[in-house]
Amino acid sequence: MNMRTGEPVEETAPPDLEGLLAAQRRAVLAANPPDLAARRQSLDALAGLVRTHREAMIAAVSADFGNRARQETELGELLPLMNGIRHVRRHLKSWMRPERRRPGLAFRPASARVEYQPLGVVGILSPWNYPLFLTLGPLVDALAAGNRVMIKPSELAPRTAELLERLLAGLFAPDQVAVVRGGAGVAQAFSRLAFDHLIFTGSTGVGRAVMQAAAPNLTPVTLELGGKSPVLLLPGQDPDRAARTIAMGKFFNAGQTCVAPDYVLVPRAQMAGFAAAMLRCAERMYPAITGNPDYTSIITGRHYARLVSLVEGAVAAGAGVRRHADPGDAGRRLFPPTLLIDPPADSAVMGEEIFGPILPLVPYDRVEDAVRFVNERPKPLALYCYGRDERQVAEVLDRTRSGGVTVNATMLHVGQEDLPFGGVGESGMGAYHGREGFRQLSHARAVLRMGRFNASHMVAAPYGRLVRLVTRLFIGGGS
Repeated sequence: MNMRTGEPVEETAPPDLEGLLAAQRRAVLAANPPDLAARRQSLDALAGLVRTHREAMIAAVSADFGNRARQETELGELLPLMNGIRHVRRHLKSWMRPERRRPGLAFRPASARVEYQPLGVVGILSPWNYPLFLTLGPLVDALAAGNRVMIKPSELAPRTAELLERLLAGLFAPDQVAVVRGGAGVAQAFSRLAFDHLIFTGSTGVGRAVMQAAAPNLTPVTLELGGKSPVLLLPGQDPDRAARTIAMGKFFNAGQTCVAPDYVLVPRAQMAGFAAAMLRCAERMYPAITGNPDYTSIITGRHYARLVSLVEGAVAAGAGVRRHADPGDAGRRLFPPTLLIDPPADSAVMGEEIFGPILPLVPYDRVEDAVRFVNERPKPLALYCYGRDERQVAEVLDRTRSGGVTVNATMLHVGQEDLPFGGVGESGMGAYHGREGFRQLSHARAVLRMGRFNASHMVAAPYGRLVRLVTRLFIGGGS
């Protein structure tokens, strides 16, 4: 099965995957864990690579999409990546420092601490929609934790994958960082390797397949999946002000973002005004779709056709539709911003992650109805809440579950280097970014050092009066 589309394939994996993994494992055993200076050196080298080859990276991503605004690659990929490297480098010394813990009274004199050790070899299966940030971001965390890394980029972004392979090969020895390219068969074989940890970013359905493939080796996985990230517009919110940032989040990268708003819950009385405001914002941001260098293409013709089908199915089921004045260009896979008004809850567009510039608007009558609507569905990767009443916003956050939250904006929590990025339930497990990424890819080893003079040997068998006194003292009761 294709690890990203679910389609059957006949491709077989190249024979060097096991060889690369074996070489990295040998390197792990042959050397001590990298110290702070070595880890910082790797991070600095990666930052230098991004600065030096910035234009080539932007060009490769745009070529893979057909067109992607350079500013979207800079803002959505390179900027958070560089901020993340700086943040990790600044705090890495304190993260690596062993943490002192308090040994139990019954075990004293003793000392206790937690040491963070590299796991070993980390695998990264990265997606096509942000092929730089979602490949190099996890790499930053893996290097910070002192690991060796194997990367399998998406075959749907082949130019970016080829560029990353070439650039990283010039920067790191293959027994430290290796990039492997190929199609679905390579991805399948990659996910079956006996990594010490595997990171996958992609759809929920494929995440299940990756987890199943990793299970025979008991490989721990971090799954960054998707889902339908809702926006809850609370009563009294200015629709024009909210529409601006919702439109920014939804139409950035033409909606091909795992944390893009997937539908908006709107007070019924504000529906008409909010829909008009959303369309105004879309047309102000993108006066034209065809020929506009700021508007990103849909990644493939198959993905474009799926979006057409979602809209047609929702309209046939009774949804209203409002589109950008420019219909776009099917030949260049330019899909226009499209609003679907009150689509049926059982329509495909309300059941699948959209991953395109289509935004359903769902009316509600009471806030509790909107919260129930969210909670009746799988836990999303992100949730967005717009409101002026802090108490009401806090209540929404308390009563819902999601991987992350941005209040009164969309998507911005993902770009915060000091916040974890991760899902919950069907939207994923585990997290990376910053300290959470360092800890996710480290082993927290417990170390207890007994004092020179201790009485632990005195409670060994045969058990007598002393053991009874000790257990009575620390447990209580008894005879």
